[in-house]
Amino acid sequence: MPARADKADVLRGASLLTRFQALDRWLSQHQHLWRPRPFTQLTMPWEAQHPELAQWLRQRSLQDAEDNHNQPHHLPAPAPFPALAAMSRALSAVSALPTQGFMPALPRLQVDVPGRKWQQIDAFAQCLTFQTPPTHWLDWCAGKGHLGRRLLSSGQRLTCLEYDPALIESGQLLSQRHRLDARHVQQDVLTAEAAAQLTADMTPVALHACGDLHVRLLQLASAAGCGQLALSPCCYNRISTPTYQPLSTAARASGLSLSREDLSLPMSETVTAGSRVRRQRDESMARRLGFDVWQRQARQCDDYLSTPSLPSTWLNKPFADYCEDLAALKHLSTTGTEDWAVLEAAGWQRLAQVRNLELVRGLFRRPLELWLVLDRALYLSENGYDVQLGAFCDRHLTPRNLMLLAQRCG
Repeated sequence: MPARADKADVLRGASLLTRFQALDRWLSQHQHLWRPRPFTQLTMPWEAQHPELAQWLRQRSLQDAEDNHNQPHHLPAPAPFPALAAMSRALSAVSALPTQGFMPALPRLQVDVPGRKWQQIDAFAQCLTFQTPPTHWLDWCAGKGHLGRRLLSSGQRLTCLEYDPALIESGQLLSQRHRLDARHVQQDVLTAEAAAQLTADMTPVALHACGDLHVRLLQLASAAGCGQLALSPCCYNRISTPTYQPLSTAARASGLSLSREDLSLPMSETVTAGSRVRRQRDESMARRLGFDVWQRQARQCDDYLSTPSLPSTWLNKPFADYCEDLAALKHLSTTGTEDWAVLEAAGWQRLAQVRNLELVRGLFRRPLELWLVLDRALYLSENGYDVQLGAFCDRHLTPRNLMLLAQRCG
């Protein structure tokens, strides 16, 4: 059984596989609760089995849903919600990684970094408790190299790998301004040539490298024999294949087959968006849902119709123009008799229901994310690393606060 939520531990050794197997059983058993998306389906498959819960959620307001979005576990909802919430918390429980007094940042090093990002970088740095002091940092998918510069100290080397030439140029200028000896190298890390950039004496680090990019790091660092590495993964859905490709023996043996849509579930938690961004997001979704009500009637087909991403300027259009223009993009025709005010109101009503029904899926966000990170941890273990999995910062700073700290055994 997993640790109680109030007595979480850093996961290490045998506990990695034990927790993975417990998560795998629970996620597999409850797929009917977290796979279907309320945004695209008018009725959830589980509503017939749990009508009291469905009715309770559907009568709540949009603000009610917003208030519970990041903390669905505390919702006083009918059964089976409380039991699911308790198991979700227990299976997701991990403690903070131990920290050390990492060297103070160089003066003015954080001036060019957004405040929240700098706090994440500094928290990541404090958790780098390697037994062997690094001699050569490798900042993977480095951007401008902010993380690498924070870690670099006297007598150490730094290589920053990045694909975007503009970020490389900016990073090189920043390193020169701070008089730091750093190599900023343009490299597509997904190509075969990327393997030549890693050597056994390097300590790779990656803070929020996306999908295939951080998986590639695990594969190349293991093959190169790197003695230690640290990673905080992100954007699990940004993969080149239609479905997730498991890394570890345990994950390959699992019956779960995860689509990109499934992999986006952990990314649905947001804590950093400002009020303006949230308002735009809500209006965009309400309009799409209002359009969905119309297109189901117009097509006489009770299926969701996928629509393209639209510029934010579309929100400046009257709702009627928005729907007519979107219909034209989908080669549909309006009749001129539509009551757009009624349809717009229906979109907002559906948005409230969608957001509240999503709270059930919200109970599975963290368990699925931990399943994915444990797959990475087990892969490293199978390749000869002693791995610790824990949190490097509070979730209010970033929901993607899980970190792998790996050191070669022996």
